Amino acid sequence: MTETEVLEIFRESGALLEGHFLLTSGLHSDRYFEKFAVLQHPERTERLCRALAERFRDDGVQLVVGPAVGGILLAHEVAKHLGTRAVFTEREGGRMCLRRGFAIAPGQRVLVVEDVVTTGGSVREVLDVVREAGGEPVGVALLVDRSGGAVDFGVRTEALLRLDVKAYRPEECPQCRAGVPLAARGSRHLSGGPTP
Repeated sequence: MTETEVLEIFRESGALLEGHFLLTSGLHSDRYFEKFAVLQHPERTERLCRALAERFRDDGVQLVVGPAVGGILLAHEVAKHLGTRAVFTEREGGRMCLRRGFAIAPGQRVLVVEDVVTTGGSVREVLDVVREAGGEPVGVALLVDRSGGAVDFGVRTEALLRLDVKAYRPEECPQCRAGVPLAARGSRHLSGGPTP
């Protein structure tokens, strides 16, 4: 699947938004990827996840892990295409962890999946969970890398779409200076959870 095809799926789904957005990272941006506009369509989600799985087909992946919430669907679909198991991490007391009886066996080869990355904070937390459990991260699979490839996780990282979308600290945001109203998107903002 090409980047053009991926971008077209996001556009067809109404998932690429323009405005003034507060990101999960706490940064501001004039573009936002509303991944659930895509993930609500099983056939589109299946196509994207099959493309991610293909990139790691020969890496001996034994487990796929994604952070709640968007990573749950991605982990399930990617694992289905790799013929393995999927689990997800959640926050408990502000810290990412495995719950619900999920476990990672020592030495288990783990692929971490995530929907959209700006700074990569959630992915790093999931990688920490994997390593603390004794798992071996074999890579990171992303739908969208907003950093244009600048985020480095220390393992092979594959993104279906890489874009260099500017994100600003609030005090440097041109849209704040222009008085454009700010929209908070994402599950952490909607649930009142902390912004890292």
